Amino acid sequence: MTTRSELPLSGIRVIEFSHMVMGPSAGLLLADLGADVVKVEPISGDKTRSLRGSGAGYFAMYNRNKRSIRVDLKSEEGAAIARRLVADADVLVENFRPGAMDKLGFGYENLSADNPRLIYCSNRGFLNGPYEHRTALDEVAQMMGGLAYMTGPPGRPLRAGASVIDVTGGMFAVIGVLAAMEERHRTGRGQHVKSALYESTVFLVGQHMAQLAVTGAPAAPMPTRISAWAIYDVFETGDDERVFVGVVSDSQWLTFCKDFGFDDLLADETLRANNNRVAARDRIIPAVQARFKTLSKSELMQQLEKSGLPFAPITRPEDLFDDEHLEASDGLLEMELPDGQTTRLPAMPVELSGQRLGKFRNPPRSGEHTHDVLSEAGLSDEEISRLLERGIIADTSADG
Repeated sequence: MTTRSELPLSGIRVIEFSHMVMGPSAGLLLADLGADVVKVEPISGDKTRSLRGSGAGYFAMYNRNKRSIRVDLKSEEGAAIARRLVADADVLVENFRPGAMDKLGFGYENLSADNPRLIYCSNRGFLNGPYEHRTALDEVAQMMGGLAYMTGPPGRPLRAGASVIDVTGGMFAVIGVLAAMEERHRTGRGQHVKSALYESTVFLVGQHMAQLAVTGAPAAPMPTRISAWAIYDVFETGDDERVFVGVVSDSQWLTFCKDFGFDDLLADETLRANNNRVAARDRIIPAVQARFKTLSKSELMQQLEKSGLPFAPITRPEDLFDDEHLEASDGLLEMELPDGQTTRLPAMPVELSGQRLGKFRNPPRSGEHTHDVLSEAGLSDEEISRLLERGIIADTSADG
């Protein structure tokens, strides 16, 4: 596995002021690519750490490979420490409400005056416009951006089953940061980069907006859509399991019919063209379902794999811990969580020179690296001790 010093962003310093998912996911991607990401937590610690229910996995998933410090940013001395860190940084990542960083004195204009090379990355609910001061969440963006409408059945908008917009927004933020780095190579100056939940959602549903432009008819929600292909469905098997199967080209149709013994469908010349097959779905799907019900899930998947057709078992997140492909491809990273539990969590879905990106640090304990980071910034042990005594910073480096 590539060492951290060999990764593309080795030597890049990132100061992250963020919580929840969108900002931390941007910081995670930069950290996985080799950047030294310092997570600045409030003096009381990031509240994301204590979320339960659907938020219980947020911190563990999106904060590996980072260092953590705790600082009272509302105090004059704490704010001065943060500005000192940012003065030597390449990138700042934040995902607070518009105006929150400005109130603390950490707005782009203030910080870039001291560090003109700073790339200041704001993860927002909305980009500039009439909505920009609204508070947004992943769910808000999915609802107003059309994704929930497309996911659920008519009249029942349904958000996607993961924080897809938070993470996608973080990904777009990193794209912006990397572009700003390249421009900085030419100009010597940083800039303010913004990414947003709402606009990320709109980008994702752009294909459905384009469908209206191309066909003249609005896109229907996915559960009632008219498929582009005759076979693009979830089918039941004889052992009461379910498998998705897609047949998305004319050549795949011929393979499918031959390998599954659909001689009558193969002989029907009118079904050789995709659009004709779509029109004949009412005849094709019942026949396919009946055939698949004679096979077990394992038998069906073995034949589909042999045929080279698109297929997928219906998998639950907990099943992925034992996925043979992830096991063999370093797709799951071993890590210890701040509470001492161990687990394996997904690696960044990218290969560089044939290698997956790895884990260099476990998700940090809150304030675990306060002493080290401040020492690197030039503070003496005596200064750090005084700040600890006065509650300006918190350090858990000695905690087990």
